[in-house]
Amino acid sequence: MLAALAGGRALPATDLARHARIKPAAATAHLHRLIDGGLVRVRVQGRHRYHEIAGPEVAAVLEAMARIAPPAPVRSLRQDRANRAIAEARTCYDHLAGRLGVELADRILGNGLLSPAGTGQPGPAGTSHVLTDAGRAKLTELGIDPGPVLRSRRALARPCLDWTQRRPHLAGAMPAAITARLIDLRLLTRTAGRGLRPAPHYQARIDSWLRPL
Repeated sequence: MLAALAGGRALPATDLARHARIKPAAATAHLHRLIDGGLVRVRVQGRHRYHEIAGPEVAAVLEAMARIAPPAPVRSLRQDRANRAIAEARTCYDHLAGRLGVELADRILGNGLLSPAGTGQPGPAGTSHVLTDAGRAKLTELGIDPGPVLRSRRALARPCLDWTQRRPHLAGAMPAAITARLIDLRLLTRTAGRGLRPAPHYQARIDSWLRPL
């Protein structure tokens, strides 16, 4: 159930029971424990109750656990395809992960959109990078207002070791804003679970956006 919620979506108990392949009553009992333990929180909308990961810190722990857990055996072609898709692009809580996430992180850092913390403006606790002038310009070019990103109480950007690629992608307020914008622009489309499908012109659009200033 935690793995199903790790993509940042809020899901009802019935959906989580189906993900875990257990009866709804058992899922409800487990959810009560997860809520009491501070791992999951409930969002109420009218008569409906939706469950979500309590925050990015919990998602980071789940990602770390996935790195050391033994791989699940592949028993079908469908499962193999799903695993390949997850390794290519997925959400890690609310930011891009997988091969595309690692590639995007490399290009953001390589193009100087971020600089190491301590060499520029101060950032929130946990931030390992700060936004540069080039970064402000590139966020604006993509249609993201840098102001709310910089005012966020979350870390602006920090490395998050990708469990499928064994290299870091970026987590934090800035990567989350970029991922949300790429989804808004339909450059990325949500699929089953945590999966993301890139549009045919995704790479060309990223190349154009991250061209040198």
